[in-house]
Amino acid sequence: MGRLRVSLCGLELDNPVIPASGTFGYGYEFAELYDINILGTFSFKGTTREARFGNPTPRIAECSGGMLNSVGLQNPGVEAVISEELPRLAKCFSKPVMANVSGFSVEEYRDVCALLSACPQVGWLEVNISCPNVHGGGMSFGTDPNSAAQVISAVRQVTKKPVIAKLSPNVTSIAEMARACVDAGADAISLINTLMGMRIDLKTRRPILKNNTGGLSGPAVFPVALRMVHDVYKAVSVPVIGMGGAASAEDVLEMMLAGATCVEIGAANLIDPYACKRIIDALPEAMDRYGINDIKDIIGGMKEWVRT
Repeated sequence: MGRLRVSLCGLELDNPVIPASGTFGYGYEFAELYDINILGTFSFKGTTREARFGNPTPRIAECSGGMLNSVGLQNPGVEAVISEELPRLAKCFSKPVMANVSGFSVEEYRDVCALLSACPQVGWLEVNISCPNVHGGGMSFGTDPNSAAQVISAVRQVTKKPVIAKLSPNVTSIAEMARACVDAGADAISLINTLMGMRIDLKTRRPILKNNTGGLSGPAVFPVALRMVHDVYKAVSVPVIGMGGAASAEDVLEMMLAGATCVEIGAANLIDPYACKRIIDALPEAMDRYGINDIKDIIGGMKEWVRT
């Protein structure tokens, strides 16, 4: 399967398929269904300094073309992740894992990243400055270039491991945000996180989500994600990880043509727990169908129309 291999910030992956944070837990739940070592890697559940119960329920709402979530970074806290979750993961996953980190202050991002960076299992730090479902953290950093740069700069000072800035689509210029993060020391950019959305219950005339709004994910956001991945690919010289509605081998190829080195699979995992396995299995045939010998060759290979 050498034709599927890609390199992400100097670390080799068997293929570009990465389950996205928040949709794959800490991996071992899926290891009960199939050998998760077939994955390129995966991004584990967003981690904060202290344990978080998350937002009140209801915090999931279905909609045409996807779903809204307002989970609110529910996690056991970084100490429990290091002492309990990572040792359990080590029993079923032998590759470096991507640690997704969120916070409510620059200091929290820095401290959590420092702790996770010291873990041999962690290969990359995906700094989530884009979560729309918490107040006073996440997206509040990811919608201002200066704030985003402060977070990335602080993290950069405490680790030598690759730092990936995870960006929000809820901004005016995604390219400006990406450039600010790269200038501050990011080794790669991942995007997009969810789009802000809402559903209303006609019977109660109240929002379905207790938090009123939530993040839209699923196939409906794929065209937006694709455009933003291409915008960022043209704006920076570091690897781009694409995500947002990808659910098939063809979607992965499309994301990579737009400029993605790897593709994170999110909501599809919640619909079909075998989604990533299915995509990996289907990639060689899809590549053959479109005349692709080595998947690395198509990164950023989209041919734009010449405007006349």
